[in-house]
Amino acid sequence: MLGRDGEIRLLPDEFGDVDGNFWELDRQDEIRHLSDRGLLADLAVTRRRLGSPIARPGKIVCIGLNYRDHVFETGGVIPDEPVIFLKASNCVVGPNDRILIPRGSKKTDWEVELGVVIGRRARYLESPDESDSVIAGYCLSNDVSERAFQLEHGSQWDKGKSCESFNPLGPWLLTSDEIPDPQQLALRLSVNGELRQNGTTRDMIFNVHHIVWYVSQFMVLEPGDLINTGTPAGVSLGHDDVPFLSVGDVVVSSIDRLGTQRNIVGQG
Repeated sequence: MLGRDGEIRLLPDEFGDVDGNFWELDRQDEIRHLSDRGLLADLAVTRRRLGSPIARPGKIVCIGLNYRDHVFETGGVIPDEPVIFLKASNCVVGPNDRILIPRGSKKTDWEVELGVVIGRRARYLESPDESDSVIAGYCLSNDVSERAFQLEHGSQWDKGKSCESFNPLGPWLLTSDEIPDPQQLALRLSVNGELRQNGTTRDMIFNVHHIVWYVSQFMVLEPGDLINTGTPAGVSLGHDDVPFLSVGDVVVSSIDRLGTQRNIVGQG
């Protein structure tokens, strides 16, 4: 875990994975207590692989077309309601793992996004005001997408969203009390050192609390589930002069306070 002083602490083995069960049992309060008392050992991460800050989520719910500038760059229409699709939960990888271009892919694209992790069961929330009580925290997410699979092989977006390694997540998860206003975060992504995306969550069409409330009307959200809340403009789709990803490219993404990812592109 990341301490309040910016140092990384090692959780005792007894806590197990940070997964749905972890949030359901409110174990974050135990960890805060141990951390405040200085009872968590320091962890040196040099040359260590960082995994996803949450173990495999039960489901990954994604919101499409949620930034006006992204809607316009892809030739879409501002939606009246949130656009929902799903990603396979086994496409989550660590923040610095390789992004693998799928076999037969020619249009692998990037999407830096704010990820929302659910901490309590959410079923038919009465209003967006209730959403904050079910959010465990926030993290940096990349909704990697294969556009030909997504748009040229039938009408189901999931085929272009669920490929192996298509959701780098982390490095950190900050609990909701550490991010009092999720609509005030800057998002950035570069490819080979060239800035491609530079947006802010202020520009979401549907804000975080509205999204969580809305999704709960159509499916039950469980502790440990992940919601990707959409991406700002700057993807390759819709720009003939912006190439899709190739083997060897380096993708660097970041969100204020939520850390930075660095992913080298490989071949699946």
